[in-house]
Amino acid sequence: MTFEQFHEGVVKAAEKAPNLGKSLKLDLGEGIIHIDMHQEPAIVTTEDKEADTTVTTTLDTLQELRSGKLNPMMAMMGGKIKIKGDMGLAMQLQGLLS
Repeated sequence: MTFEQFHEGVVKAAEKAPNLGKSLKLDLGEGIIHIDMHQEPAIVTTEDKEADTTVTTTLDTLQELRSGKLNPMMAMMGGKIKIKGDMGLAMQLQGLLS
């Protein structure tokens, strides 16, 4: 999966994201995806903006998580995923990324 394909998937999923009054930034190394959930539908951009939560990982790691080859907790413990900010928000949005 390319960054562009993943971005398109997040844009589609964000149409159903609830208004949580928060924002999330995904730093995937090869690009940034910022999801602003202060309104419905959420606004998704590739701008590097401040966010309540920042998740740093790679597309390869996300693919492993989506396919079930990698457990989210093991990915965090192994340093494949780093979360800065509101951990609860990151957990709430697992469905948006799968």
